[in-house]
Amino acid sequence: MADFEFLIYEQDGAVVTITLNRPEALNALSRPLEAELHQALDRAAADAAVRSIILTGAGRAFSAGYDISGSQGGPARERLPTSGFLRSHWHSAMRNPGMMMHIMELPKPVIAAINGWCVGGGFWYSLACDISLASDRAVFAQPEVRMISNTNVLFALLAGWKHAHRYALTGDHFDAQEALRIGVINEVVPHERLMDRAMALARRLALVPPDSVRLNKAITTYGLEAMGLRQALNVNGMLSTLVEASNDGPDVAHLEAARRERGFRGFMEARDGPFTPEPFGPRSRPRE
Repeated sequence: MADFEFLIYEQDGAVVTITLNRPEALNALSRPLEAELHQALDRAAADAAVRSIILTGAGRAFSAGYDISGSQGGPARERLPTSGFLRSHWHSAMRNPGMMMHIMELPKPVIAAINGWCVGGGFWYSLACDISLASDRAVFAQPEVRMISNTNVLFALLAGWKHAHRYALTGDHFDAQEALRIGVINEVVPHERLMDRAMALARRLALVPPDSVRLNKAITTYGLEAMGLRQALNVNGMLSTLVEASNDGPDVAHLEAARRERGFRGFMEARDGPFTPEPFGPRSRPRE
């Protein structure tokens, strides 16, 4: 719809498809895009004609995570005085629990149709969705941990802490089959059939009385909250602030030097180059 700048909102009968639409930036999550996403979710939730929601991305990515390039309102990593730095990251990090729970508490089911790169904060959003379908081209990762940043407790909740630590402590890439094996997606679908499969499942959900869907979704979500999920996410946010405050040590000084000398691409090469080849995905081929 015309009133969204960074996403596409399309309704087909009882199904709404929300497409993150910054393909030139691999749908990196900027503050404006994220605000529009939650507005779109609320719009679909308030529409009695809508029974289910599909969340996907335009182009080659579901989402490449939070925009750390400094453009489009993404969080900057420049070092502020300590009090200002902590205050900035506290406000940023403590937004995340509410945004993850917004999807989980939404009265209508959300299907993630993961069409490609699903990285960092984009991966977190996929974890919060009710059902996740992945293209056989999908690649998952949290490479931000390599520059001192944080994972999300939802990963350990779904995969178990052994699987989560294998990837959350290295930032390594894993493909759709590995994501299925460890339990963070429901199904792997041939790339060209992903949206058809998501739509078929969304229409199947729409056949169930909406009050039944709403209440059964609430049983799971509020049950997890009663067991401490929201508190775990809040602690996740608090610890995220400490993680970000630790990014001024000698182990990461070369990353900011690379950014100053060679720009954002140089920063990414310095961060991820030593980890190639990755275990899975298009970067699993040995370097020449």
